[in-house]
Amino acid sequence: MNLPPLPEPLPHPVIDSHCHLDSAFEVSGLDPAEAIEQAAQVGVTRIVQIGCDLAGARFAVEAAERWDSVIAGVAIHPNDAARMRPDELPLALAEIEQMARRPRVRAIGETGLDHYRTRDEAGHQTQRDAFAWHIALAQATGKTLVIHDRDAHADVLDVLDAEGVPERVVMHCFSGDADFARACLDRGAWLSYAGPITFKPNEQLRAALRITPLDRILTETDAPYLTPVPYRGRANASYLIPHTARFMAEVLDRDLVAVCRALEQNAYAAFGGPWG
Repeated sequence: MNLPPLPEPLPHPVIDSHCHLDSAFEVSGLDPAEAIEQAAQVGVTRIVQIGCDLAGARFAVEAAERWDSVIAGVAIHPNDAARMRPDELPLALAEIEQMARRPRVRAIGETGLDHYRTRDEAGHQTQRDAFAWHIALAQATGKTLVIHDRDAHADVLDVLDAEGVPERVVMHCFSGDADFARACLDRGAWLSYAGPITFKPNEQLRAALRITPLDRILTETDAPYLTPVPYRGRANASYLIPHTARFMAEVLDRDLVAVCRALEQNAYAAFGGPWG
């Protein structure tokens, strides 16, 4: 599998707030059960498993109902929504709505806008409509909205403001600068920092982290993607969270134990309370 080695365990448990165990298996061959066990060995004791399409959402529900340490998020990813035929999307969203009612589903997402992979105006409008639908579902179910935002900062805020900000919002793999961080924080969001914060060119992410209150930060892998330094370019897994958590503590100039405690408690708060 050529996966990176396990890092030194963290001194306090931390939660991977956004992971794709199914995609990790496809990319690296890392079995979900093994991925969960390896994560636990290094102090990553709980995982938020995110579905991006119907197959992924079904897997997320199954994983959350199989493993106590896992909860699920379900949605149609914005790029998937833009690619679907007009007759396909309503049927997919109807199934997402049914899954969203399951007790182990704590999040509606990832949903949002992506102007990087979807570039045509028709696709953008489909994404906006799907995003608005997911926001309404999060409001109706009382579950956390997990937002995918790629090259669409202003438009994401426009849709959120137009539809109404749900009680709990997580900005998945936060990718903005300090100004955008403040705008998200003003709307009550938690900001989740992933492997890219460790990449040398991304000083704007580190500036955003520095102005994020300690009680509003999360961390994630987005595994199998966005592997942190020093293993950038290789497959990611939840057990690599310690690299990102330690880097965040250094950027914040805070004690690692204090940062880990905050990351754990913030994840519980962001996703509706403890689980496992």
